[in-house]
Amino acid sequence: MLFYILLFLGIISLWWHWRARDRMKVKNLTGKYIFISGCDTGFGNMAAKIFDKKGFRVFASCLTERGAEELKAATSKQLQTVLLDVRDSDSVKKVAARVKAEVQSEGLWGLVNNAGIMGPSAPTDWLDIEHFREPIEVNLIGLINVTINMLPLIKKAKGRIVNVSSVGGRLAFSGGGYFPSKFAVEGFNDSLRRDMKAFGVKVCCIQPGLFKTALSNPAKIMKEKEVIWNRLPPDIKMQYGEEYFQKDAAKKEKLSKICLNKDISPVVQCMEHALTSLHPRAYYVVGQDAKLFWNPLSKMPAIIQDFLLLWNRVELAVSHAK
Repeated sequence: MLFYILLFLGIISLWWHWRARDRMKVKNLTGKYIFISGCDTGFGNMAAKIFDKKGFRVFASCLTERGAEELKAATSKQLQTVLLDVRDSDSVKKVAARVKAEVQSEGLWGLVNNAGIMGPSAPTDWLDIEHFREPIEVNLIGLINVTINMLPLIKKAKGRIVNVSSVGGRLAFSGGGYFPSKFAVEGFNDSLRRDMKAFGVKVCCIQPGLFKTALSNPAKIMKEKEVIWNRLPPDIKMQYGEEYFQKDAAKKEKLSKICLNKDISPVVQCMEHALTSLHPRAYYVVGQDAKLFWNPLSKMPAIIQDFLLLWNRVELAVSHAK
C-alpha cells in the first residue's frame, strides 16, 4: 500500500514540476524580431496581429498585395509586410537580405514557417505528377528554402524555429501531395532540431488537426476534386462508379462537421509558447480531433489504422480486393 502511495505522489510531483517548467518564460522579448510566412489569412494572419500587439517586431510575408495591405491596415507601424512566394528562390533570397539588413547584429529571434497549401485531395489513381508537385513545392521545398536562408540570423540570436506541420504529417488519410509533403516536413524538422541544438537554437513542430481556414475549406477541396473527377477516363470512372463522387462528398462533409475546429486561436497560442517559453516543446498537437483521434490513431498498428480509415470510405463499383 505504501508503495502505491509513494508512486502516486511521485507522479503528481513530476506532473507539477513539468507544469511549472512549461510555464517559464524567456525575459526581455519585447522588440525582438520574428518572421512569419503565410500571413494573408488563417493562422499566420492571426499570429502576425497578436505578436505585433505583444511588442514583437514582426516581418509578415504575404502571397498577395491585397493580403499585405489588409494586414498592414490592421496592425501597428512597427509590423512590416513583405511579398513572398516561397516557391521563388530569388524572392526568398531577397526577403532574407532585407531581413538581415534590418536586424543586423541582433539577429532574428523567431521564424514561423506557416505558409502552406492543401492541393488536390483525391485517390492516387486520379492524379498526375503535377497534382503532387505544387503542395510539395510550397509545403516542403519552400519551407526548407526559407529556413536555410534565415538560419544564419536565427543562429546569431540563438532563437526559435517553429514549423507548422499537421496531424497529416503523422497519418495519411487521403491521396494527394499534401500528406507526403507534411511527412517530409516532420523529417526535416527532426533533423534540424538535432542539428541546431549545439547552437542554442530551439526547433518546434506544430501539428494542427482540421481547423476552419482557407486551406481546409471543404467546398474548395470538393470543387477541385470534382474537376479532377470530370476529367477522368471512362475506365477509371467505371471502377469507382458514377455515384462515387456524390457519396464521397457527403461522407467528407459529415466527417468535416464532426472534426472541424472553428476557433484557430489555439494554434497561435502554441506558436506563442514555442517562441516565448524557456522550455518549448518539440511537438504541439492542437485541436480536439487531433488529440482524441488522429494522433492516437497514428501510433496504432497499421491494421487498426486501415480498418478505421477505410471504414469511412465509399465502396467501389468494381472491387478487385481479395
